[in-house]
Amino acid sequence: MKRPNFNLHTLTAILHDAFAILFAWVFAFAIRFNFSIPPEHLASMWVSIFWIMPLQMSFLVGFGLYKGIWRFASTTDLMRIIWVALLGALIIPAILFMLSTPYVVPRTVLVLYPIFLLLIMGGSRFTYRVIKEKANYGSYLKQGDAVIIMGAGAAAIALVKELSRTKLWRVVALLDDNPTKHNREILGVKVIGNLASLGDIYNSHQVKHVIIAMPSASHQKRRAAANLATDLGLNVLTVPAIGELISGQVNISQIRKVDVEDLLGRDVVKLDSTGLTHLIEAQSVMVSGAGGSIGSELCRQILKYNPSTIVCLDISEIALYNLEQEFSLLNCHAKLIYLTGDVKNKNRIEKTLKQYKPSVVFHAAAYKHVPLMENGNVWEALSNNAIGTYTLAQACKDANVAKFVLISTDKAVNPTNVMGASKRLGEMICQGLQESILDDTSSTRFIVVRFGNVLGSSGSVIPKFKEQIALGGPITITHPEITRYFMSIPEAAQLVMQAGLMGSGGEIFVLDMGEPVKIAALAKDMIRLSGLQLEDIKIEYVGLRPGEKLYEELLADDEHTIATPHEKLRIALARPVDETWVLNLLDWISQSENVSEVTIKNELKFWVNEYSPQLPQITDVFKKLDPHQNLMH
Repeated sequence: MKRPNFNLHTLTAILHDAFAILFAWVFAFAIRFNFSIPPEHLASMWVSIFWIMPLQMSFLVGFGLYKGIWRFASTTDLMRIIWVALLGALIIPAILFMLSTPYVVPRTVLVLYPIFLLLIMGGSRFTYRVIKEKANYGSYLKQGDAVIIMGAGAAAIALVKELSRTKLWRVVALLDDNPTKHNREILGVKVIGNLASLGDIYNSHQVKHVIIAMPSASHQKRRAAANLATDLGLNVLTVPAIGELISGQVNISQIRKVDVEDLLGRDVVKLDSTGLTHLIEAQSVMVSGAGGSIGSELCRQILKYNPSTIVCLDISEIALYNLEQEFSLLNCHAKLIYLTGDVKNKNRIEKTLKQYKPSVVFHAAAYKHVPLMENGNVWEALSNNAIGTYTLAQACKDANVAKFVLISTDKAVNPTNVMGASKRLGEMICQGLQESILDDTSSTRFIVVRFGNVLGSSGSVIPKFKEQIALGGPITITHPEITRYFMSIPEAAQLVMQAGLMGSGGEIFVLDMGEPVKIAALAKDMIRLSGLQLEDIKIEYVGLRPGEKLYEELLADDEHTIATPHEKLRIALARPVDETWVLNLLDWISQSENVSEVTIKNELKFWVNEYSPQLPQITDVFKKLDPHQNLMH
């Protein structure tokens, strides 16, 4: 039997229950004798109460009635009181019979006493809770898990409405940094303070769950709220976009746990919807690498602007199948074409462009995993990321496609790895194919968009860390100081489309990636969001992988940027190349298929001057070559 913690509240509860026992016993006698108790029964009443009271109190302690708090009295407490009353109704008559005392207790009293005891103890507790619920939270008694909502705006109002329809949740308070809302009620729930006051009130309200309902707030503010709640060990949830909540498109099941993507989240992208509608509506659009993270999100975003056709091209059958299954559930008017194919296959690409006549092509197909491409797959990386880009881009030019948008990467900047260098070659190929932007008769406009890591993409650290945490650790990080830029997949896709709209040909758009994030700090955030303490999951530093940089850059040493009308897009001023250079590059790659990877890496420096592998110096013979000399014959 566990003893209760004897504080002032517990002592008050014990005194209350002792009085309840006394009152129920006396009141039962009073009712039996119509409030005129004979002297002999009066003596019997007082003598018996001296052993009945400690007996009943021992039952109350034994059933754990003093572990809870009256303010949160529940059906569990009621069941405990019922058991105490039933035991009293059985054991008290048994003791009276066995003792054979000269004092007689009427049978009516033995029946009335447990009923009165149940009504007094249960009724007082639940009356107290109703009063406190109304005084503290502005709402009356409601069952369910107690939850505090951080935010008191439109999203919180919609959320309180939704939660009022379920028995699973009980909103006990709202928090908001707007002081004009404090001590006011929203749908019967009181706003009791600012966000920072969570630490002062969550324990007194016995809250284990917090819902962050601030979708329109800055990501910094949402992150601060999430950090505050996770530091307190609370289960932190969040809501979808406010537009979906108000329109009724979201139900309670879509309230989800806060994840690291929310902590790294960024402000909403402002798009030129009118311009994008003009670019895409009623047009045929093609996306290469459509089954990948960026490619599939591009397809989703493009669908919003009502194209006539989307051609989804990918070399992966399963990726296309998954995309087809997802889109089959949508009610969209666009014609969706799913094609397997390799961007290096000239005939396949030319036939596809001729058949579907896209006005815009987004080229997201690429090998992007740095360590895998660094050893054993060097030529494949150059072939896919450079020759593949050329094959698709040249076919678009021949087919008079209006715009060709290449998805590039920050790893193309001052690359130390083959993957980054191959993507830089892709950028330069697009520049080399671009005719003068001053020539209004030029056909295809080639546009490059360069950005960093996207959250949750295939092969990124976040899915890897989630798996490692699920297995109990350790989390493996290459270096304690390694940093990366991050943006969400939807944001990246939206800005790619915006750049495609703005580009007039030959530009390299650089996306605003915000502040770089330390991977070690990211891992710690993920541990806390998993409901664990930092000491629960070990972090191991395993050293930088082949070709990996400690930090990424968005501009090369010899590059500068100019502003654009969009706050999150700038244009990098990169060194130009011409079409002769492109043809010579393709000839070199083709001739290098059977060359050693060390030689390829050495010679790659000739084509990408800023490429800096830690290898022997480039051969003197190769240094003498002129990149503008025609090597094709």
